[in-house]
Parts: sequence; C-alpha cells; structure tokens
Amino acid sequence: MVQSYSKHGPTQAFGLVCSASSNSLFDGKLAYVPALEDVLVWDVKKGQMISMWHETGHREEVTCMVQSPNSSFFAVGYADGSVRMWNASTSSVSTTFNGHKKAITALAFDESGTRLASGSQDTDIILWDIVAEAGLYRLRGHRDQITALRFLSVADGQPSTSTNAAPGVLLTSSKDTFMKVWDLFTQHCIQTIVAHRSEIWSLAVNQEQDLVFTGSGEGELKAWKIDREALAEGLKETETGEVPLMIYPISSLPLVSKHRVSQIQFHATQPYLAVQSHDRSVEIFRIRTAEEVRKKQARRWKRANEKKQQTQGRNLEGNNDKEDTEAPSGMTETSLVDFFNPHLVIRANGKIRSFDFGATQINSKHITQLFVALASNALEVYNVPQPTKRKDEPPEATRTYSVDLPGHRADVRALCLSSNDQILASASNGSLKVWNMKTTQCIRTMECGHAICSTFLPGDRHVAVGTKAGEILVYDISSSTLIDTIKAHTATIWSMHVREDGQALVTGSADKDVKFWALQQKDSTDESVSCTLFAHFLVADILNQVQSGKLLSLVHIRTLKMSDDVLAVRYSPNGKLLVVALLDSTVKVFYQDSLKFFLSLYGHKLPVLSMDISYDSKLIVTCSADKNVKIWGLDFGDCHKSIFAHEESVMHVAFEKESHYFWTVGKDKMLKYWDGDKFEAIQKLEGHHGEVWALALSHHGNFVVTGSHDKSIRVWEKLDEPLFLEEERERELEKLYETGIAESLNRIEAPIGSGTEGGPVNGTSPVEAVGVTKQTTETLMAGERIMEALELADTEQEKLREYNDALARLPENDAMRMQPPARNPVLAAYDLEPEAYVLRVVEKVPSTALQDALLVLPFGKVISLMVYLTTWAQKEWNITLVSRIIFLLLKTHHHQIIANRIMRTTLIPLRKHLRIALQKQRDVIGYNMAALQFIRRKNDSERTAQFYEEEDMDEEKVKAKIAEGKKRKRVNLQA
Repeated sequence: MVQSYSKHGPTQAFGLVCSASSNSLFDGKLAYVPALEDVLVWDVKKGQMISMWHETGHREEVTCMVQSPNSSFFAVGYADGSVRMWNASTSSVSTTFNGHKKAITALAFDESGTRLASGSQDTDIILWDIVAEAGLYRLRGHRDQITALRFLSVADGQPSTSTNAAPGVLLTSSKDTFMKVWDLFTQHCIQTIVAHRSEIWSLAVNQEQDLVFTGSGEGELKAWKIDREALAEGLKETETGEVPLMIYPISSLPLVSKHRVSQIQFHATQPYLAVQSHDRSVEIFRIRTAEEVRKKQARRWKRANEKKQQTQGRNLEGNNDKEDTEAPSGMTETSLVDFFNPHLVIRANGKIRSFDFGATQINSKHITQLFVALASNALEVYNVPQPTKRKDEPPEATRTYSVDLPGHRADVRALCLSSNDQILASASNGSLKVWNMKTTQCIRTMECGHAICSTFLPGDRHVAVGTKAGEILVYDISSSTLIDTIKAHTATIWSMHVREDGQALVTGSADKDVKFWALQQKDSTDESVSCTLFAHFLVADILNQVQSGKLLSLVHIRTLKMSDDVLAVRYSPNGKLLVVALLDSTVKVFYQDSLKFFLSLYGHKLPVLSMDISYDSKLIVTCSADKNVKIWGLDFGDCHKSIFAHEESVMHVAFEKESHYFWTVGKDKMLKYWDGDKFEAIQKLEGHHGEVWALALSHHGNFVVTGSHDKSIRVWEKLDEPLFLEEERERELEKLYETGIAESLNRIEAPIGSGTEGGPVNGTSPVEAVGVTKQTTETLMAGERIMEALELADTEQEKLREYNDALARLPENDAMRMQPPARNPVLAAYDLEPEAYVLRVVEKVPSTALQDALLVLPFGKVISLMVYLTTWAQKEWNITLVSRIIFLLLKTHHHQIIANRIMRTTLIPLRKHLRIALQKQRDVIGYNMAALQFIRRKNDSERTAQFYEEEDMDEEKVKAKIAEGKKRKRVNLQA
C-alpha cells in the first residue's frame, strides 16, 4: 500500500506593518501599504488593520501601487510583471494584466482613470485600457528600468476616451538618464531629453502641468518647463525649419542633502513640494505665489538700497511723504528659488521607503499631514504646520500617529511556542513580542538586546532570551517585565534548551563554554530575591509576582569547557544524553549526568547550525551551512543518510511530535518537510521573501511557525488532505514544464543573435510601438480549453450531420428510421447546443487573457472557430465578444486567411450577419444616449426653475451654481 502523508499549507502571515518592496499610499485616514505579496489597509489613528488584500496562490511581492481617480480602485504591480486592479470596497481583484517580463517599477493613471501606463525593469512601457480590460500597445525606447510615468493632457476641453486614438502625452523617465515624451496618438517618442549625468530616480509634475521636477542618483533636483502650446500643436516646424522643444530646462533647486532623490511629490491642493533625498528625512518646500515673490523682491531691494545708503553715508531728502517700495525694472527677474521656499525638514525614526501627502484638503487647524512608510516595518504620520512670520521659532513637524507595535523592526531571529500552543514568543534585535496564536494579535512587546535564541521556561509564564552580548534575559509575560538579567557568557549565546523534565537549562556560547542552569522556584518573600528585584524595578512591576508567591530563577550549577565555539546544544528526550555542535563542524555527544564523552559525529564540511533529537532518542538530525542535512543513529553514531536539502545554508531543523518526520528551513527562503526513515522530501513550501532564520513546531503536531529576514511570521497548518509522494513529484514536474513552455513562447520576441533581449537586430533599431502579448500558464490553459471545446462541438456537429444525411436517404414511413445519436455527456449535463457550449467556454476566459489564448490556437482551429462566430453573429449572441474575437483573428492570421479560398464561404455570411447585428447595437446605443441627454436637460430645467423660485437670482448665476453642483447641507429636523 502506498504511504500517505499529511499535507501542510499556509494559513496565516502576521508580524508585518509594511514591507520595503513598494511605495505606500495615504488618503488622510487609511494607509494602503505593501506587505510582501499582500496589501494591508491600516487605520493609522486607531492603529488597526482594516483589511488585507490577498489573492490565494499568488506569492510575488508587491513592487508598485497607485490609486485611480476613481478612488475605490487601485492598480498594484508585482515582481512577476503582472498588474492587478483591486477594488477597495470589496478587497478583491477585478482585473489582472500580464504583459511585462520583469518587476513593475512605475504606474500611472490618466485623468479619467480609463487608461493605465505601466513601466518595468524590462525597459518597456505598456498602456492598458481599463474599460476593455486589454493591452493597447507596448512602447519601447528606454534602455534601462523605468522609474516614473506621468500623463499630460494636450489641451483642455478635449474628451479623454479609452481608445487607441485617445489624445494625450506620456512623460517617462528611466535609469538610462533619459526623459522621454511620447505622443499617444501616433505612439511614438517625440522628444528625448538627457536630463542628468546619472540615473533619474524620480519625477513629478505640478497640478497646472507646466513644470516638471526630476531627481537624480547624485542628489540633483532639476526643474523643466513644459511648453503647452508646443504640446498642443505637436511636431510642427517653424519658419526656420526647427522643431520647437516641448520641454526645456529652467534651473536646479538646491537640497539639504546630496543623496539620491528617491521621491518627489506635489500636494494636490496645497502649495507644498516634498522631496526625499536622504534615508531618514523629507524636505518640504512651500510654493510662493507670484504676488508673494514680487513683495519679497521689493523688500529685498528696499533692504539693499538702505544698506547702500548707509555705507555711502547719504541720506535721501524730500521723500518723507512717499515711500518707494517698488523694485526697478531690472530687479523684477525671478528665479526658481524665489518660488520654492524651504519650509521644514521632517526627520523620521528610521529609513524612509516612501511618503505621501494626506487628504486633499487640510483640516480646521490649517495643518497638512505627511504619511511616511519606513523600511523598518513601521508607519508614521506627521503634521506640517503653516508658515509663520516669527523667525525665532521656525516651524517644526510633529509626529501625530505611529503604527509599529504589530511587527519587529529587524529580522525575526528566534521563535518559541508555549506548551499548549496558544502563545508564540518572537525575538529580534531590540524587541521581544508575544503573540496570541488564535487571533495572531501582538499582546506583549518588551525591549531586549540583540536576541539570538529563546525558549519558554516551564509553566509558560516566563521566556528566556539569549543575546549577542552573552546575557540571559528572563521575562515575565503577564506583567511584561524583565525580571532577571544574567551575565551568563562572555560571547554570543547561540543556543539554549530546557531538559525534558523541566528542571534544568543548558546554554552554549561562542566563548567555548556549555553552562548548565537549575530552574528554581524561589519564594517572593526571600530577602535576597526581594533585594535584587527592588534594586532593578519598581514595586508595581513585581506585584503580579508577589501575588503568585513564586519567582523563577536560574542558578548556575556547572560548566563544560569545549575546544571550539559552541553553536548548538540539545538534551535527548530521555534525559540521558547531551549533544553539542562545535564550530569545527563536529558534533559531540556526552552523558548528561556525568558529562562523560560518548560519541563524536563528523562528516559535515561546514559548521552545524542546528540539530534535533527524535522523540524516542534513537535519531539525531543535524543541519549545516554546507546545505546538507545528515541523519545519525544515536546508538552507534553512524550516519544513516546525508541529504542535499537546500540551495543555501540550512538554518534550523526540528522533529515533528512523536514521529521521525522533520522540518528544515534555510537561507533559500524555503520550508521543507522530510521523512527521516525513508530519507525522502515530502513537501516544499514557498512563501517567505527572505532568509528563514527561525522555526517552531507545535507541541501537538498541528502546525509549523517560521520567522524570516522579511520580518514576517508565517503559520503552516496541517490540512485534512492526504499527500502522496508520486503525485507531489508529478505536480512539481508539471509546474516546471508549464513554466518552461510559457517562457519559450515569450522568447519568440527576442531578436535573433542579439546579445541582450530587445536589442537591435542587424544594426537596426526595434519598432517603438508593438502589441501587448505575454503567454502564461493561465493563457495556455485557456487556449487548451477552447481547443477542447471546439473538438467536442465539431465531433457533435459531425455526428448530427451524418445522422441527418442517413435519415434523408430513408423514406418517411420506413420502419428502419434510426434513433438520433446520444448527446455528448458534457453537452447533456449543461443542456447546451454545441455552438452555445463553445461560446460558454470562450466567455469564461478572462478578458485580459483572451488575445493570448487565441494565439495558442492552430490555424485549423481558427477556421473552425470562424464558423461558430458566424452562428453567434446570426443569433446575436454577445456581439461585443464576437467583434473582438474576429478582429484579433483577422489581425493575427491575415495572410493565411486571404490566401485560403475556403475561408471566403465563411467570411461572406459572417460579414453579413455581423453588420446587421452591429447596426442594431448602434441603434440601441443611439436611442439610449438620446434618452439620457433628454433626462439631463429635463433635470437641468427643473433645477433652474427651482432656483428661480427659491432664490432671487438671474439666469447666469443659476447656471454657474448648477455647474458647481449642489453640496449637501446639514438640516435640523424638528419633530
């Protein structure tokens, strides 16, 4: 009988406030932040997570986010090159766009929110139609990663639609030092500007769209003027034969720091410009109006004039009655620095990943909010005060909200579970956090040193933490206090373990000592204990301990000196043996009572980082920095098996409860499940986005907890579904095969013989605008489903045709008339005709994947599909989809279709039926538009009459008020 195992799957991920993989967004109340593969929505005032945007099965990191002008929709870019449209109200994906080969680095919506531009590390820019859920075209021209995208409107009053010919200009910047202007009507680059000597990292356009700022990797902030007239006219030569520049340089803006300008942003409504050019600070400029600049210049000229008079010893007479405050004509020239006045610098508590201005309108106290997402897994909101005339007190930003408790600031280095599996303790450099495993809420946070290892002490009331400084810190969970600090070692404590009977603790350190500690419950009234505690803490901190009557303390009883640094220590479950792993890659086994040497396990090429002993004390498993896991017998010290387990160092290993199955984690971001008797890998679990440092197993064998460099803590629970090794291996091979097919199909676009993908072919430059295609596993499967449906329908149609032909040859009263053939089980189950079944299958293909799915079809299936398109057009089924499919097929297979005479019999009736159907559709749409216009006119006339009746206004004022829109007012209702 084939052995089955229990399958494990990811169920919880917590410990993340925000990750540093993407920018964050803020709307004044809610913060939308990346959390590795998810997006979290935080209420920053309450410090609560409102929702998590998670798509099952998708593991790629979020790399870019942007909010649509329709505020409930967000475009989120991922590391695999996909873009997902998320609906904030339902926390679900509405559309998925696949077109890029590498991570998304820039996203931008146009003013109406109907078009989306995406830029990637693959140097391409793709324009997407949000309404039609399709890619319009791909723009090529940059030679390095795209860093910023901005839509520019060409002229006011022109309608913005979601078609290929939609007016507008796209401004792009890249790490290739170029800034490009693209005409979206002709789909070509109309100006290329060498903006900086180094990479352009950021770009921002003001609200009037006449000024552009670009920031470089050298800390330079440049300003550029947009010529609106030249943009509206397009590429037109002047009388001298020159083409006017659409964007030209003005000057540079000096910054406080000379680091990389990673983000520039204008406030939507307030006169503020924010620039981040340092890891920990954001510089805010206040934008002066032309009138303020004029007054400033007048005051400056007046002061200069007075100073000049004093130095020359002259006094002006006869001008007492009139003061000249106007600057002469030569002084009226203004510079960029005059308009952008440094306001203040916001200094955060950690490295800033991104920032965003708050609500579009300031609050009643005239304070603007600036939201800051830190790379250290925290969020902060600062208040930016209005400028004051007092020079003695410069304005300072104050931090109003902070979200940092639900996560660690550094890597999660140690995990331990309580004996009932209800509480988890996680330790990092600087903090120890206690989590409720049922709700995954952080219930305690305590400061600690650089934690390396940790364990719950018997009773689950205390946690012991070993630090890099060689100290053992003992914490009481209920009171959140540090009750004891023991200077145990002179170097890093790498490992600690509590004996099975709960009476002793062993620690191993880099000072080459293994120390043994007795766990003693001392009475809280003991004088020595009381004195020690009162010397360190207040009375209030130990009230809880006094009430319980007992205090846990560690008493050093003996020391075992080793020849090298101790990296791991472990008691055997039967309490007879002590195992010590040393820096010289060997593992020593001692009798724990007498400390007499028993065995030496050698075979690893690099030091053993962790080890564990099975429940029956018969097997010991060791994992090492040499990427191998070795299984040894504890009776004779023989190596049963050496397994190449991970692609990087194996950091932790642990046996499952009462079995020889064990788990390993490594720097390759993987969690793996092994059979220690058959030496086989049972399951590989992906999910972490950084090195996995820590591992903790449930004491009841229900789940596994892992902690990583990505600051997340993940729970992997045992599922009810059985797992068979053969099926698991087949599934892995199928996934590998499908991925390989998709990659090979996408490689067709690569120029033959070129050194780099997208490079020139035979010295010629590639086409600037091409179609948007990308084959994925989903599109391949969708194409296969369409082919299967066509084969099924064709077979059914052929059987019916043969039956009808045979029936026609027999006389009507013939007793030999045949029964109709049995229907296909699939068609019978759905109760559909063949052509209706094919339409059902095609309709289920996502709109974004339809084009790539149709590209999979061979030409024979295309001819078959054209026959069904004719039937659908005749019956007027989903004319929009029929029109789109016929357009894609004709564009893709044009040469073959016009060369094939058989297609003529299919195309002529298709054209006839499609024209009739489209004519009807046009009539319906025209009728509906006329009706809507009539309703609008009727509504306007009623509101005009209402205003005339209520208020004494003339017609012009009424029309102006209607155009503004009537705002809601508070009405006091009286009973």
